[in-house]
Amino acid sequence: METIIPFISEVGFPIVVTLYLLYRIETKLDAVISSIQTLPQKMRE
Repeated sequence: METIIPFISEVGFPIVVTLYLLYRIETKLDAVISSIQTLPQKMRE
């Protein structure tokens, strides 16, 4: 946590929020990609 505070003061709050949201979207996209890759197998069943 102590490394985040100086980072916020250097680059600004909006950039930190954007990076956080991009990280969250990336994890959700990984789940979507995984489901799409298993979809053909589930369609055969």
